[in-house]
Amino acid sequence: MNRDGLADFLRIRRAHVTPAGVGLPAGDRRRTPGLRRQEVAQLAGMSIDYYIRLEQGRGPHPSRQILNALARALMLTQDERIHLFHLAGQAVEAPQIREDVPESLLHLISFLEEVPAYVLDARYDIRAWNPLAGALMGGLDSVTDENRNVIRWVFMSPDIAEHLDDEEKSRFARSSVADLRAAMGCYPDDRRLQALVAELLALSPHFAELWSRYEVEVRREQRKQVTHPAVGTIDAICQVMSVPDRDDLRLVLYTTEPGSPSHQALRDLRQLTLSS
Repeated sequence: MNRDGLADFLRIRRAHVTPAGVGLPAGDRRRTPGLRRQEVAQLAGMSIDYYIRLEQGRGPHPSRQILNALARALMLTQDERIHLFHLAGQAVEAPQIREDVPESLLHLISFLEEVPAYVLDARYDIRAWNPLAGALMGGLDSVTDENRNVIRWVFMSPDIAEHLDDEEKSRFARSSVADLRAAMGCYPDDRRLQALVAELLALSPHFAELWSRYEVEVRREQRKQVTHPAVGTIDAICQVMSVPDRDDLRLVLYTTEPGSPSHQALRDLRQLTLSS
């Protein structure tokens, strides 16, 4: 059980729930942003003392019934609820981030000749990719393993503006941090994941500000606009798909509307990779 993490999560999520959102009167002298501790305890059907101890990181191990009640009281999303259970040590077992990529997955991405495809792990390390993904993302073959980390690239790379505009970068950064929060709940003992978060907290004020919001949401489908120096702007749907029996891996595909200029741009990019 991660008592400090659970305490932080409860405090921050409580501050994001308005009284009106849960059917409570706001009152005239409200100083606390969001709900008061007493209101959360009332909504969850527990004693105020028990809830205070949870927020202070000194409470007992909460039952699944208590966690479900807190999830309802704080209006948590499904992703946030799963994160709450992980923090409370209610996962069936502690999964691990493995270093191998299934051979079948390597075969799959190699067959996707007109679709940029890569394999991403929970640390945001790109573990495998097809030639079109390598070309779209700037030559993955020629960079070090450290520079194949997508979230480090988003917050630390000086040339990201050449690929994503400010609005796109802001949207992707926020969703990535929320997704990384979910990963920290799933893999609390992974030292490389802990080191990545510590590095970004120390070096990127933007990351630190987003991390402090404690938003939790698993990354799924997202529209992206990528600018490539050779073929121009590509409007794509970034599809993030889970890998069966491997919760630590995801398959990422960039798809475009058939017959669109973006579709043609990807075809042009593929021809460049074949001729190089």
